[in-house]
Amino acid sequence: MNFKNVFRWHYPFLLLLLLISRVASADTLLILGDSLSAGYRMPASVAWPALLNDKWQKQPNVINGSISGDTATQGLSRLPALLKQHQPQWVLIELGGNDGLRGFPPQNVEQDLRKIITDIQAAKAQPLLMQIRLPANYGRRYNEAFSSIYPKLAQEYSIPLIPFFMEQVYLKPEWMQQDGIHPSPDAQAFIASQMAKQLAPLVKHD
Repeated sequence: MNFKNVFRWHYPFLLLLLLISRVASADTLLILGDSLSAGYRMPASVAWPALLNDKWQKQPNVINGSISGDTATQGLSRLPALLKQHQPQWVLIELGGNDGLRGFPPQNVEQDLRKIITDIQAAKAQPLLMQIRLPANYGRRYNEAFSSIYPKLAQEYSIPLIPFFMEQVYLKPEWMQQDGIHPSPDAQAFIASQMAKQLAPLVKHD
């Protein structure tokens, strides 16, 4: 038997299996967020997670599991199905803003975020927590209690705390929608660029 010819005949097939294997085992970053990441009043393809996925050429693959209006409780309820479906290596938690805007007790928000973090860890994934801040008109005492949740949890669980991207977006009125809360389509490329800088050291291997 001419093994050289056999190998030559099987080489394309082996190469195909290798490529399939690489795609199947591709690393995944799941974004668990609300309207700030879902792309409120715009196509999902325009939102910053989709732009980040294009920028990184799916290395890792960015899955946007964000839904506009979600509270931390709602994100927590959706998390098990998302973890099972996508089996991510990392999960960026961008939740709590809707809780704060509705004046929910900070301890309740902290409890939900804590459970999200531990559920992610139980699934052998790495949680990445984004700092969320509220408009100043919600009062100093409430704002401080709310904002302090995030560094506290990041320290307690030894996980990365990602800066809130909206703080820079707020500085440019042309990047905001008319409601004064959500970033416009024009802001999405900037957000994707900023998130790439923050996340690349944590999730990219090359």
